Amino acid sequence: MTSTTQDYTDHYVQVGSLKMHYLDWGNHGAPQMLLLHGGSQSAHSWDEFSRNMRSDFHVIALDQRGHGDTDWSPRCIYTLRAHLRDITSFVKAMELRDVVLVGLSMGGRNAFSFAALHPELVRALAIVDIAPVSGRSGASAIRTFIERVDELDTFEEFVERVKGYNPRRSRTQIRGSLTHNLKQLPSGRWTWKYDKVLRSPSRPQPGPGFAERQWGYIERIECPTLVVRGTYSKVLTQEIAEETVGRLRHGSLAVVEDAGHLVPGDNPPGFIRVLEDFLGNC
Repeated sequence: MTSTTQDYTDHYVQVGSLKMHYLDWGNHGAPQMLLLHGGSQSAHSWDEFSRNMRSDFHVIALDQRGHGDTDWSPRCIYTLRAHLRDITSFVKAMELRDVVLVGLSMGGRNAFSFAALHPELVRALAIVDIAPVSGRSGASAIRTFIERVDELDTFEEFVERVKGYNPRRSRTQIRGSLTHNLKQLPSGRWTWKYDKVLRSPSRPQPGPGFAERQWGYIERIECPTLVVRGTYSKVLTQEIAEETVGRLRHGSLAVVEDAGHLVPGDNPPGFIRVLEDFLGNC
């Protein structure tokens, strides 16, 4: 199934038991770039970045399992291992090679884990505001936000909720983002589009040794790697960011001003600038 818009085309590909949705921003034959969004987001969270990158790259933004227009896991499995199976199968199905891989938050963890396991497929990597460990206050704030009542009477109530959580963004920008992240129920009320199990307080958490295994992945990555941090981020502290770069074989750090955890959306021009600088030197 394919539908055309002004900037991109929507596509679906079968990956195991899931029908996965992605946005293709054109420029076939150019170097390939794969974008992995954060938890509770979708491929559309990269729209502004994709528009700026599409002149130099064949940009593909993937809706990961349980998010956007990709199927929800029938068994509610959203582990790192499951995500990596999806990404590996997707990359194979799309015949991606020598790809620039960019991931934010959950997508960043998936990206650096994939890059460690498949060095032959990844030309360069950008890890956006995530590391094997997180600042406690930042992780707690995210949990509090996603676990709030998830059905509201109007679209605008969600706009105000997000504005309270992230006051750096304008209501116009928030409305545009929520267009792709909310859905209206038969009752007329509104809720999040991603799988409800992902915002449940009882959702499974990583087990013992998870962070240590993640540090092992960081240390295995062979390609040039940029770690991106938002100045106001409480998820990726400066200390953790510097430790991450120190453990990378070919790592560098960029700090984007006027941005919190959701760097590409908080300061799009600043994020685009640091990525262009990084890719220009790869």
